[in-house]
Amino acid sequence: MYDLVKKAVLDPYAAWELSKMDKSPAEIVEAVSRLDRDEAMKLGMNFKRFPLGCDLTEILVGTCASDLDKIDILGNSILSDSIGASIHVCAYAFADIAEANGMRGIDLFREVRENTEVPLDLDHFGKFGPMRFPKDITGCWGQCYNEGPPFDGCPRDRIHSRLIDKEEDALGEKDEWIKLSSSVAINLTCIQGAEGHAAPLDEAIEVAQLGKKYGKGIEAIMFVGDGYEDLIKGFTTAIDMGVDVFVIEGGPFNLAENRLDAFARAIAMARILVPGKIVVTNGAYEDECRVGLRAGLNGIITGFPKNHHGYMCGYSPGTARRGKFGLPRIIRIIKEEVQEDLTKAPIQKDELESLARAVKVVDPVNVYPRKIGFAPVGDAHWVCLPSTPIYERVTVKRTVHDIRKMAEEGKIGDSIALLGGRFASWVIAKELEGYVDQITISDIDPWVEKISVENLQSELKANIYTGNSDDNAAYKNSETAIVCTTIPSISNKISKNLNDAITLI
Repeated sequence: MYDLVKKAVLDPYAAWELSKMDKSPAEIVEAVSRLDRDEAMKLGMNFKRFPLGCDLTEILVGTCASDLDKIDILGNSILSDSIGASIHVCAYAFADIAEANGMRGIDLFREVRENTEVPLDLDHFGKFGPMRFPKDITGCWGQCYNEGPPFDGCPRDRIHSRLIDKEEDALGEKDEWIKLSSSVAINLTCIQGAEGHAAPLDEAIEVAQLGKKYGKGIEAIMFVGDGYEDLIKGFTTAIDMGVDVFVIEGGPFNLAENRLDAFARAIAMARILVPGKIVVTNGAYEDECRVGLRAGLNGIITGFPKNHHGYMCGYSPGTARRGKFGLPRIIRIIKEEVQEDLTKAPIQKDELESLARAVKVVDPVNVYPRKIGFAPVGDAHWVCLPSTPIYERVTVKRTVHDIRKMAEEGKIGDSIALLGGRFASWVIAKELEGYVDQITISDIDPWVEKISVENLQSELKANIYTGNSDDNAAYKNSETAIVCTTIPSISNKISKNLNDAITLI
């Protein structure tokens, strides 16, 4: 396995071959641990590339804290929504704020949902619903992050301080919290030795199963720990549970001898192994954030003042403490570390809208974890977005079902050009199986063309060719052309000189 991993450092095609193979967490952890930091970062970035992994970079924002006024949590949430940042929901804080205002927790959560349209990422949720804690836990000043490693869990033994009676009182609301959410986080650090930090494994399994019941994306939080055995435990357990997204926590819980090497390697390992193609951190010092982004990190959870994620990412021992406003700092770090291409870094509302349109075009029944050829269609985002108002709001001109109907009515020729070679083109190609004899994939990125053609050839009977990044030639040499992007500016640019090209938006 080491030789395959080493080859994938320098060769994206070798990474593509590795992505198709069966592999165990132990094999990947052992192999990647033998790489130096630069090699690990190059490897991770090769797996942050279509179609091996999600190539977006985003922020998720904690908008709440137990001692916030209701107007502040609503305002924070509206602000996050306005910049297209998913809202990270610390359920205990929502419940505390609601209680202080004579409300049920679910009613405050519903009010936030009614005032926003971005994904809601539910965390600190247990078998009864929102976890509840005493004030010395909810108001913790950030001892572990401020003091720095080594910590193997919460120094205040937080999970054993839960106010179970309060949690049980709200049991009837439990399913409604899940239904309103887009994704649900579980914490697996209990199997890494942090029994005082996270709920027992059986409780995490119960919450994950409930999330799956309602079609939500599932995230697993795990520590870097020793950078080896602890990661094997975390990855193995997450995969066995059917988790979609890996959330890697460093900071005081990165106990490796060389913290930055270990963090970069952990992100690269996660990129290779994560089923839903997305890797996030919920806690990382500034230097870890930077090497993590260089190693292919997709997202950083940050927060407003008083929210614990406000200090958990982007600061250092001695400066990380409650009250920090991490959001602008994390945006700046991402701007410095991530090169923008077709999308902004971090992504904003425009990108979320285009992604939601793509899911609507292909139909949620056709997306991850469903595969075409060797790869899933999309990633965990494609599961989460249908549970958002933004998905309900966006409109498309045609779906893959409309394209198929056109073929049934004889309005699609025997040879087609798919202009834009990403996931929408895959699903369209599959929908037209049996209706067309020849498919040409044209994309500005030669890599996208090559991989899309190879992947579609593994499943479809039609003759499939690359368009050599020449949309005009592909258009002229085909009876029908379909513009497959859901980004308005790109769709308009491609189609403006192709008079009868079919567009999706």
